[in-house]
Amino acid sequence: MIALAMPARALDFAYSGFGDAHLVAEPKMTGWLEGGLGKFRYGGNGGDVAFQGVGQGVVKFSDDLSVLVVARADEEDVRGIDALEAYAAWHPASDGPLSWSVKAGAFFPTISLENDDLGWTSPYTLTPSAINSWIGEELRTIGSEAILRWHSEIAGTFSLMAAVDCCNDPAGILMADRGWAMDDRPSGLFERVRLPDATLKIFHAPYPGRTGMFDEIDHRAGLYGGLSWQMAQIGKLSMVRYENQGDPAAATASDTAWETKFWSFGARTDAGPLVLIAQQLSGYTEVQSRGTEFPTKFQAGFLLASYDLEGLGFTDWRASARGDLFQTRHLGPAPSVMSEDGRALTMSLSWQGIDALRITGEALLMHSRKGEYIAVGVPSGEFDQNQFQLDARLFF
Repeated sequence: MIALAMPARALDFAYSGFGDAHLVAEPKMTGWLEGGLGKFRYGGNGGDVAFQGVGQGVVKFSDDLSVLVVARADEEDVRGIDALEAYAAWHPASDGPLSWSVKAGAFFPTISLENDDLGWTSPYTLTPSAINSWIGEELRTIGSEAILRWHSEIAGTFSLMAAVDCCNDPAGILMADRGWAMDDRPSGLFERVRLPDATLKIFHAPYPGRTGMFDEIDHRAGLYGGLSWQMAQIGKLSMVRYENQGDPAAATASDTAWETKFWSFGARTDAGPLVLIAQQLSGYTEVQSRGTEFPTKFQAGFLLASYDLEGLGFTDWRASARGDLFQTRHLGPAPSVMSEDGRALTMSLSWQGIDALRITGEALLMHSRKGEYIAVGVPSGEFDQNQFQLDARLFF
């Protein structure tokens, strides 16, 4: 008998992350995370000091196969710590124009051109756009996503993406019951998110009420797919179609399924020190209760510009500005006070003269119109909500 022994490869393990300390000047309206109608993470007409930590661990079994876990600890999570992502990725090397990769587990869908840093964060602003705030709050792929790429030195890289997932049946409930929001806190995988008290009162539901975000209710698989094109020194274009295939009549004792679908279109270009990113998303979500349909249409868009100030003599400084527009329309028998229109301006200035430390100041100015504001003491139904943050982020 001949025995062949192959040397075992040692596993490669790497970790990274950051800790945040925020000093916040809040708007007076209570934030939605506390059951209010405020559009931001913070609210209550005061100052606040907040802390959070995000960590990532990666185990490489080979050059092609790796497993990644991302977790967050903060004071707003009743558990103290929760997972944001946990998946395995397979990305075999290619020596030709075609390449592919696949990942399976729980992860953010490949949609954003803005939030491409650890833990669904952006390198440009503290607070993401309304679109990417909502994606972080309500969407998570619990399944598999595959991408096929074709690269040409002349034509750039074309990518085809397809995914199948489960457990995102409640997606749409925040959009319908709360509307758009802007915050830098994606939902944890095991978190139950609070719904607005004023909305639950309108529908004669008990409150405070909470909903799961990533539950399987109707035993249907969700789908999404997309196309993108990227060329070095020119930019990137992307298109995504998302359908969770939810049965709007399905429910459990504590949660309901929503049928949610949307189109997303994005573009990005880098011109020297200037980065420009634009994204537009429009969709539809619906739930049924006692045979009655409650549909909501939603749409939003933003344009972000970010400039590296080194060329102007300010080494290690970056200035960014973003404009957002957003809207929802309730089409069924739901009260019209639930529809909204809004706009926001975000401006940030960051310094990273030390690799392990980034200091960012941000001003977020929003004007929104929603009849539901009358229920919390805003007779006009229109409200300005402004938030100012100073953040120190320590990387490790």
